[in-house]
Amino acid sequence: RWQKIFMIPLWSKMAVFWNKMFLTIIVLLIVLFLDAVREVRKYSAVHVNEKDANVNTNAFDHIQMKLFRSQRNLYLSGFSLFLWLVLRRTVTLLTQLAKGMASHAALETQVNDATEAAKKYMAENERLQEALSEKGISKKKESAEATDEKLKKEVEHLKAELQKTSNALHKANNEVTAVKKQSEGLKREYDHLMKEYERLQVGCSGSLYEHGV
Repeated sequence: RWQKIFMIPLWSKMAVFWNKMFLTIIVLLIVLFLDAVREVRKYSAVHVNEKDANVNTNAFDHIQMKLFRSQRNLYLSGFSLFLWLVLRRTVTLLTQLAKGMASHAALETQVNDATEAAKKYMAENERLQEALSEKGISKKKESAEATDEKLKKEVEHLKAELQKTSNALHKANNEVTAVKKQSEGLKREYDHLMKEYERLQVGCSGSLYEHGV
């Protein structure tokens, strides 16, 4: 069902636009992250200087508030950038998994068709042999032997094709298994990052409460 939905031509037309938008968001997040790093370094230095100079409380609190906001922006932009990259990787792995499953189904269909064709040729070969055993005409027998030889060659060819298709099916199964393992590892990594993000949110909320912001 999902494969039919994603095979709609509209998605392929929008793919170029979405790729450009993804790159634009990545660039924007990188700029915000670098700006947040600059602000943190700036207000950290000012915070130390003002603390050493023993200035009035209002100015010190204002600098401390600026420092906290710059740190908050650093965390938000950094985690947004990382989670956006994780999301992109997840979508790529899911796409590869869907393609592997589709190729796996196609290979299974080819194997079944080749097996049915081989059974059909074998049945025809047996039928011809029975007909030849009932008729003792040498001329027809020679012609039937030629036909039998031809059928044997076709059967050998089909067996070779069946072996080739089976190898391709085995390879596709290995690829699907590898993609599933990558998806599971990425899921575990994503869960770990979400736990870290929640822990940092709790820390940021505690800092906000502590500084009265």
